[in-house]
Amino acid sequence: MRKLLLAFSLIIVFSFAKSQNLTPRQFFPDLFEAVQLSDIFPDNKTFVDAIPKRDPALIMKDYNEQKNKSDFDLKQFVTNNFIIPGAQKNIFKSDINKGIREHIDTLWHVLYRRHDTVSKYSSLVPLPNDYIVPGGRFRETYYWDSYFTMLGLRESHQYKVIQNMINNFAYLIDKFGFIPNGNRTYYLTRSQPPFFSMMLDVLAKDEGEQVIAKYQPELLKEYAFWMSGANKLKPGQAYRNSVRMADGEILNRYWDESDKPREESFKKDVDAEKLTKQKAGDFYRNIRAAAESGWDFSTRWMDTTGKLETIQTTFIIPVDLNCLLYHLELSIAKSYQLQGNAAKYNAYLTKALLRKKAILKYSWSEKNGWFMDYNWKLKHATPQQSLAGVFPLEFKIANTKQAASVAAGLKTKFLKAGGLVTTFKRSGQQWDSPNAWAPLQYMAIDGLNNYHQSGLARSIAENWIRTNLEVFNSTGKLMEKYDVVDTNVKAGGGEYPLQDGFGWTNGVLLNLLNRYHLDQL
Repeated sequence: MRKLLLAFSLIIVFSFAKSQNLTPRQFFPDLFEAVQLSDIFPDNKTFVDAIPKRDPALIMKDYNEQKNKSDFDLKQFVTNNFIIPGAQKNIFKSDINKGIREHIDTLWHVLYRRHDTVSKYSSLVPLPNDYIVPGGRFRETYYWDSYFTMLGLRESHQYKVIQNMINNFAYLIDKFGFIPNGNRTYYLTRSQPPFFSMMLDVLAKDEGEQVIAKYQPELLKEYAFWMSGANKLKPGQAYRNSVRMADGEILNRYWDESDKPREESFKKDVDAEKLTKQKAGDFYRNIRAAAESGWDFSTRWMDTTGKLETIQTTFIIPVDLNCLLYHLELSIAKSYQLQGNAAKYNAYLTKALLRKKAILKYSWSEKNGWFMDYNWKLKHATPQQSLAGVFPLEFKIANTKQAASVAAGLKTKFLKAGGLVTTFKRSGQQWDSPNAWAPLQYMAIDGLNNYHQSGLARSIAENWIRTNLEVFNSTGKLMEKYDVVDTNVKAGGGEYPLQDGFGWTNGVLLNLLNRYHLDQL
């Protein structure tokens, strides 16, 4: 009897735990589709972030009983049964006269979220510590955003917040085996660019390099996620995030476990699928894989036409992703070195050196003088040059000649009045021209400094800081992205309106202000 009760209690606990990870579409089948395909909310993310006011089963029971009645009002039903996210009650108003530094210091408080305020049926995944969100429609913690936010938090001496956020990511790795795109149930099928090992480098500057050994279990688990199934692949095969190249090397791609429309962009995905020649599942997976990259969307994932319906993210070996995984391998090697485990140190160092060799082999384009993405299906470089090509400089993978070529390309092609443009293509996608993003400015500037290209690095920093300050002085805001070709125009493109806040913009700006002492330009 005792064993029976124990088994029953375990079933209850497991069922409850599983229910906590259900997505809005799983909780509210049919209702979800009705809302997301309607025009109730202009942004599909609104409904998936809404908080049910009561048990989802009861909401669905009422919906099924009422939906076919002639006087049924879908919008009113949703309003009655959900707390709709929107503008904060106490809207923050910036004071330009107090200057950019005080503005950023205040924003850390505005973007701060308590960990213990998660509603039972919310799509928000609870975390053990408080954290910083990007801002605007992004109401949760985001993986790669957080690294660049931490750069600014460190400048603001917010060491405890950095530690809390790293512990949150370690918790997510221990719980799910990887760090999701964000702490939402609808993000649990994919990760984002793996910056966790880079975050530990930030922490190590103040806590010492032993933190790398401390988080070794999580580093290994994240590595296992990205490398899942790699050892069983034959040349020309892929499984999840791993690809074995034609000559036997293992490199990585972006991937999502789901082949359904993204819940947070459901209608846009459904509409876009109607234009593609791909199988629906393949198209949705390519869309989702691009979302995992953080570059959603860019012509770097598309064919020569640059049209969204040709997206082929899962065919592409991204240079930036593999540079990050190179750093992860080096970090794991370092963790073993700190423990005195020479065999494991050498094993992971060898993995890193093999990846470095493969990056140079497949990503360097002598023709373009640039590091390119590689299409492993077609066995050639992809057609679009992008700012992802600076990552081999940040991680010291490029040789001196290659770094000089990249620097020349940055100066003559990418550098505009407002900073570095993301690509040369004007597609209407937000990760294309004329838009620029803080994380890519930082990686370029930092990478150039690694190769003693300090003059160009400073020029880029000056242009970027000037753009940020001019927009702040005219609007009182720091934006998610900027138009750097015509700095008098707001950045656009993409699936949603321009967002302000903004975590990684604040972090990179404060880091560069302190590095170059350029408060006034």
